[in-house]
Amino acid sequence: MTLKLGVPSKGRLMEKTFDWFADRGIDMRRSGSDREYAAQVDGADVDLVLLSAGEIPRELQAGRIHLGVTGSDLVRERIPAWQDVVRELQPMGFGFADLIIAVPAFWVDVNSLDDLDAAAADFRRRHGHRLRIATKYHRLVREFLRDAGVADYQLVDSQGATEGTVKNLTAEAIADITSTGETLRANHLTILPGGLIHRSQAVLFKSRTADWSNGNKEILKDLVDRLHG
Repeated sequence: MTLKLGVPSKGRLMEKTFDWFADRGIDMRRSGSDREYAAQVDGADVDLVLLSAGEIPRELQAGRIHLGVTGSDLVRERIPAWQDVVRELQPMGFGFADLIIAVPAFWVDVNSLDDLDAAAADFRRRHGHRLRIATKYHRLVREFLRDAGVADYQLVDSQGATEGTVKNLTAEAIADITSTGETLRANHLTILPGGLIHRSQAVLFKSRTADWSNGNKEILKDLVDRLHG
C-alpha cells in the first residue's frame, strides 16, 4: 500500500500547495488535461490524489488518504471530535481567512456578543420567531455561540452568496469566511466585535484512521524530515 496525499484539485489553493511542496524539493503537477483529476509527484514516495478542499476532511476521516491539505476551518466543521481523527502536521502559511459573525451595519447598538444575545431576545419578542443567522458552518457557529451564551437564534443553511442573505431578507445576520471584508462592506455588513470564531489557513493533516503499516510510517518520517529541511 502506498501513502496517499490528498491535495486541492484546482484554483489558487492547488497552486499554492504545489508551490509550497516545490519549495521543499517535492515537485507536484497535474497530468493530462485540466478536466482530468490525475497528478504526479517527484521527490517523495507518495501517490497524489486530487480532491476538492471540502472532500479532503471526509477522506481523512475515512482513512482513504493518509495525508491531506485543506483549510483548518473545514476539518473543524466537518469532522466531529476532529483531534481524535486527524493530527495537524504543518500549518502552511497560505489560504488565510477568518470565520466571523457579521451583522447589518445599521445595528449601531450591537457591539458585542452580549449585545447580540440581547438583540436576539428582543427580536423573538417582537417577531415571534428566532433571529436567523445564515451560514454553512453549523457546528463551529453553534459551539461558539453556545460558549458565548447567545440564545434565541436559529441557523439557516447557506451554501453560497451568504453575504446576500440579509439583503434578501432570508436572514438577519451571517457567519461566514472572509479574508478582506470587501464583500461584507459591499452588502452593508460589519464584523461583530468579539465575533471571530476561527482563524483559518491551509494545513497539512495526518489521518489517524488510515493504514500506517507496510512501510507508510517510514515514508511519512522521511517526508516530514524533508519538509522540515
